[in-house]
Amino acid sequence: MKNMSMRFAEEKDVAVILELIRGIAEYEKLSDQVEATEELLKEWIFDKQGAEVLLAEGDGQTVGFALFFHNFSTFTGRCGLYLEDLFVKPEFRGKGYGIGLLRRLAQIAVERGYGRFEWICLDWNAPSIALYRSIGAIPMDEWTVYRLSGDALKKFAEG
Repeated sequence: MKNMSMRFAEEKDVAVILELIRGIAEYEKLSDQVEATEELLKEWIFDKQGAEVLLAEGDGQTVGFALFFHNFSTFTGRCGLYLEDLFVKPEFRGKGYGIGLLRRLAQIAVERGYGRFEWICLDWNAPSIALYRSIGAIPMDEWTVYRLSGDALKKFAEG
């Protein structure tokens, strides 16, 4: 798409980032789990540099985002790029923005010398799964994601 552009988010984009986070949460039927605020995003993305955000723009507006950070593979001995969230507003889907974000992330991983580019996807999200398979991504079916959060995290940390 000719009007498509990608850029790294800046602190002034915090409100837009939060809007997109709420959009993906709604799509995933997880709106009740969003705790993020503009203040938290500013602190953790920009002040503490805990993640990076790539914005997709077209037709004079922000139409999607990818939030990512680096992880580390002991097997490859190198960092990897971990995609936490990718979201394109519904009215802009099917126009190449999702592929554009994924391609730019792959380029970033290659430019930085990372050994992997990984993410997770909800099992019911057939459109995204089809997109990921179309670019050559393979599911890691033999792995299960585990999570400690909230009270369980605090309880375990206390011993």
